[in-house]
Amino acid sequence: MTSRDGELAANYAGAFDGSLPFGQRPALVVVDMVKAYFEPGSPLYLGGEDVVASNRRLVAAARQAAVPVIFTNVEFAPGGIDGGVFFRKVPALRCFERGSPLGAFLPDLAPGAEDIVITKRYASAFFATHLAATLTALGIDTVLITGVSTSGCIRATALDACQNGFLPFVVRDACGDRHSGPHEANLFDLQAKYAEVISEAQALAHLGQ
Repeated sequence: MTSRDGELAANYAGAFDGSLPFGQRPALVVVDMVKAYFEPGSPLYLGGEDVVASNRRLVAAARQAAVPVIFTNVEFAPGGIDGGVFFRKVPALRCFERGSPLGAFLPDLAPGAEDIVITKRYASAFFATHLAATLTALGIDTVLITGVSTSGCIRATALDACQNGFLPFVVRDACGDRHSGPHEANLFDLQAKYAEVISEAQALAHLGQ
């Protein structure tokens, strides 16, 4: 730990060092693991083969444990007429206009027949979708959150999970961003204020229970 890290930790100590227990009924929420983020040449490309591999392992473990797996994707009408200010602010969201091949799920991370798909238009998987109602109907109290990007849709989804009364557990190894700076800064802030940030190994252990 650097002196700067120590200063930061000391600054947050006593105010933002609480923790949340893992609940009794988890679900795995896999956020936007689609081609737009993983195909070179895409304006949203961020790479991250390790992130893909981690998600594959977590999805397999969740299915084996009969834990609900929920995939999210993004889709806009042609021209982004239903995308509001978000679509106007981020030109790269044109990747997600209906019919774009970049909006497709990765072949080895595609939803199965038993999985749930939530199609969204904004960063949070909860905003203007039926995710909260679906989780409630299933009796879910905890969400393991994975996918991309950490500073955008992961952060927004974890925050809304907290605000909707679900225990958010963000899996560090299974989340990715364009740069390590925003990735680490947002994981730090999520852990401090809204969620628990855990490793893949910890997530697998919870799923194994």
